[in-house]
Amino acid sequence: MRYEEFTIEGRNAVLEAFRSGKTIDRLFVLDGCRDGAVSTITREARKHDTMIQFVTKERLNQMSETGKHQGVIAYAAAYEYADIDDMFRLAEEKGEPPFLILLDNIEDPHNLGAIIRTANLSGAHGVIIPKRRAVGLTATVAKTSAGALNYTPVAKVTNLGATIEELKERGMWFVCADMDGELMYRLNLTGPIGLVIGSEGEGVGRLVKEKCDLTASIPMKGEIDSLNASVAAGILAYEIVRQRLG
Repeated sequence: MRYEEFTIEGRNAVLEAFRSGKTIDRLFVLDGCRDGAVSTITREARKHDTMIQFVTKERLNQMSETGKHQGVIAYAAAYEYADIDDMFRLAEEKGEPPFLILLDNIEDPHNLGAIIRTANLSGAHGVIIPKRRAVGLTATVAKTSAGALNYTPVAKVTNLGATIEELKERGMWFVCADMDGELMYRLNLTGPIGLVIGSEGEGVGRLVKEKCDLTASIPMKGEIDSLNASVAAGILAYEIVRQRLG
C-alpha cells in the first residue's frame, strides 16, 4: 500500500512533520536503530500517540519513494481526525439522536472511504476507527469517500471496546453486524445508536462484540457467505434510516 503524497521520508522531514503538528498515522523505524535523532523521533511519536512499527531495512527500502529514508518513514493523514464530542454536537445541531458507525478490522482504504460516503448519505453523525489494525485517513480513503470526508467527522480511538463503554454512559446503545445475529428487520434500531461493522474476513472482534447490546444479521439468499464490509454497512445504515423515518 502506498499513499504517495502523504509519505514522509528522512529524519529531518519526519521530525519537522511531528513538530509542525501534522497528524501522523504511522511511523516505520529501522529495527535496532537507536541513535539520538531516531530516539528523538520515536519520543515525538509516543508524545503524539502515533503507532510505531520497527521494520527491517528491506521493508523500508521497499516502502521508500526516494531511496533516502535514513531509517524512518512516516505516513501522514490526508485529513485531520475529529473528536467524538464533535459528533454529538453535530447530532444536537440537527436535533437528532446520535447515530455513529464504528469500524473494527477495516484495513482496506477503499472500504473505509466507501463507508464514510455511506455514513454521510445516511445521516450518520460520525465514524469511529481504532488505532490498531485499521487503515487511517489516507489519500485513497479521501478519494473513495467522494468528498464525504469534508463533512463527516472521523475519530481515531485507542480502544474500541472502552469507547463503546464510555458512549453507553452517554446514553447510546450498540448493534453489531454478525452473520449469526437476529434478522435485522426484527430489531428495534431507533434512538441513539452505534452501528459496529467488521471486515468480511474476520468480522467484529470478540471483545468488541461482547460490548454490543444486539447483533444484527442481513438476510442472504446466495451461495457465498459474506458481503463486502462497505455494502453491509450500507444495508444496515439504511435499515436504521428506514426505522428513524417510520
